[in-house]
Amino acid sequence: MYVQSGRTNGREAQLLSHTALLQARIYLFMKFILAKKGRMTQVFEEDGRVFAGTVLTATPSVVTQVKTVESDGYTAVQVGFGDQKVERVSKPQLGHTKGKAFKVMKEFRLDNPSDYEVGKEITLEGFAEGDEITVAGTSKGRGFAGVVKRHGFKGGRRSHGQKHSEREAGSIGGGPGRAGGKVAKGIRMAGRMGGDRVTVTNLKVLRVDAKNNQIIVSGAVPGAPGSLVEIVTQ
Repeated sequence: MYVQSGRTNGREAQLLSHTALLQARIYLFMKFILAKKGRMTQVFEEDGRVFAGTVLTATPSVVTQVKTVESDGYTAVQVGFGDQKVERVSKPQLGHTKGKAFKVMKEFRLDNPSDYEVGKEITLEGFAEGDEITVAGTSKGRGFAGVVKRHGFKGGRRSHGQKHSEREAGSIGGGPGRAGGKVAKGIRMAGRMGGDRVTVTNLKVLRVDAKNNQIIVSGAVPGAPGSLVEIVTQ
């Protein structure tokens, strides 16, 4: 994929950036589903190799809206996941979903959403063993953490007068140097840790059990057990 360049140095086209190409590829071939994180397990292959994996439960997601350039300015598919009590859902949302109550609603950008229609169920049948996937979720919240846990500081010396400063941050640069009597922006200090959106790429599908709505992916997945994750493949 190329974009025309205005230069006259003999180059008639300029290659798109790596990010743009990756996004275009994802939009064109993407398969997606929502799931809940479960336990970790081991998967043994026929040749004796063993892989650590995470069990994800992906009950069918329902398409609630198909967005197009003409109506919304971009192309995407909106899906609902998980059953919810009707009294816990707002009336505008119930009207939007034609009376169906979902616990979670997410949107996935697609290049060509014409294969989807409102009411269609998205299941694990589109996934197969060996697929390379990307999993995104919310990491575990750690609360207020010190610099040793949050940034990997090694702490102070364990001898020669140390008493209560083994895990202290040390100087933060408030002297006349570095920032001129101020604390430099971006200095690593203690603070709130976790609860961030984390995306893990290049994971592999180890097993797919569409009948029981379970999929096993290689390695670890962000989030606590029971938390929502997004699975995307191309």
